[in-house]
Amino acid sequence: MRLIGANGEQVGIIPVKEAVERAREANLDLVEVSPTSRPPVCRIMDFGKYKYELAKKAKQARKKQHVVQLKEMRYRPKIDEHDFQFKTRHVREFLMQGSKVKTFVMFSGREMAHTEYGYKLLERVTQELSNISTVEQNAKLEGRNLSMILNPRPQAAKPKQLKRKEDAQDKDKSLGGQALQEDGHRQN
Repeated sequence: MRLIGANGEQVGIIPVKEAVERAREANLDLVEVSPTSRPPVCRIMDFGKYKYELAKKAKQARKKQHVVQLKEMRYRPKIDEHDFQFKTRHVREFLMQGSKVKTFVMFSGREMAHTEYGYKLLERVTQELSNISTVEQNAKLEGRNLSMILNPRPQAAKPKQLKRKEDAQDKDKSLGGQALQEDGHRQN
């Protein structure tokens, strides 16, 4: 086997018994680094410390990873204007938080004969949100659902906590130092 010493120096090709003896003399472990190469490569090292370093690197890699959530919003083909605006406002908030959004139109019964209403509805959603989103997957009919996936644009996403903090400050300013009673009337 090819042996690498404790300090990283190349020892050379030596028998297994001799490598084990050198590892015992150094009070370290003999670890097989590359078993598929010919001859196999082994290294003298502290195996516990090696495993700890690998776990530490893996933890750092996970910390830098950004997980994108997939939110969903369901529409109906005969949706009222107010309901459409309400749901689209929620989709806008999801996109601003940096989440992907799957919008879908559910058809029931005879509505399946007029899927063009669903396509028009999803096209309208796309137009309303075109300044903050891009279409990842175009409208596609899957069974009784017509679905589309929207991605947030990078410059459109803003942190969720910052918005909440701004809202709280605005509410404090609107009270103007006056307290509200439980029934909602201002108290002098």
